[in-house]
Amino acid sequence: MAIFHTRKQEKKVKVTFANGLLLVEKDDGRQQVFPLDFFPELLNATDEEREDWIQTSTGIHFNKLDLDVSL
Repeated sequence: MAIFHTRKQEKKVKVTFANGLLLVEKDDGRQQVFPLDFFPELLNATDEEREDWIQTSTGIHFNKLDLDVSL
């Protein structure tokens, strides 16, 4: 019997935006906060662009913006 594994990457961080900030909560509860002024692409992005991201080995990649945020 074959065993199937999903290739979908499980996200180990939670990304939210509030009050001009990018908030990244890691799975261990630690939180990193970045002013959106650091990332003009995110500051001016639509909700759809902000929601389309993947976790990488070094941080977060926003696909539609082609933007990397290192953690």
